[in-house]
Amino acid sequence: MSFDFTPALISLKVTCVSTAITFVIGLLLSWCMWQYKGKFKALIDGIITLPLVLPPTVAGFIILLLIGKNGPIGNFLALFDVKIIFSWYAAVIASVVVSLPLMYKTSLSAFEQLDPNIADAARTLGVSEWTVFAKVSLPLAWPGIAAATALSFSRSLGEFGATLMVAGSIPGKTQTIPIAIYFATQSGNMKLAFVWVMIIFSISLVTLVSMNYWNQYQFTKKLGSRR
Repeated sequence: MSFDFTPALISLKVTCVSTAITFVIGLLLSWCMWQYKGKFKALIDGIITLPLVLPPTVAGFIILLLIGKNGPIGNFLALFDVKIIFSWYAAVIASVVVSLPLMYKTSLSAFEQLDPNIADAARTLGVSEWTVFAKVSLPLAWPGIAAATALSFSRSLGEFGATLMVAGSIPGKTQTIPIAIYFATQSGNMKLAFVWVMIIFSISLVTLVSMNYWNQYQFTKKLGSRR
């Protein structure tokens, strides 16, 4: 009997798409919050970070209320005969929600460690704010942003609770590796569960180690260019 790799393919598809979305949104949010000095900064930061401390099932319940058939988003999409719930799109949304705080917080920390005088010096030359971001702040903060991306990827890959609530466990459609592990364990198929555990363990480890080596290479390259 051949081994079914469908949960791995679904997990990688969901994780890659959600990581790309999380990267863009998290980067923009962290940049805006770094620039923002208003009195509501603590409140906004708390709202963005909240999914990091909430149980994934709570995040999944809130998403379900929004995109379910009786939710505001679900009702709107129903007008166009579009259904997100119990599809891999719902799994992507769940992964984005739970991994976004990691991307945001880590990227924000990377921006906060930058010397603001460097950006101010660029502004005195008359360059636009976008140029300051793309040509000055982003390259300097890139090691931290790259680490944030790797953490977000691993978090999305391991997402279980919120995904199960909004996407379910439909074989060949929404069943990701963590969900496959859960149901294999529940059915007593410990060998299958162990195989999936080793697969997700290997993917996560390779991702994090590769990012560490890449950052080390970039640091060595930068150090060599200064000599």
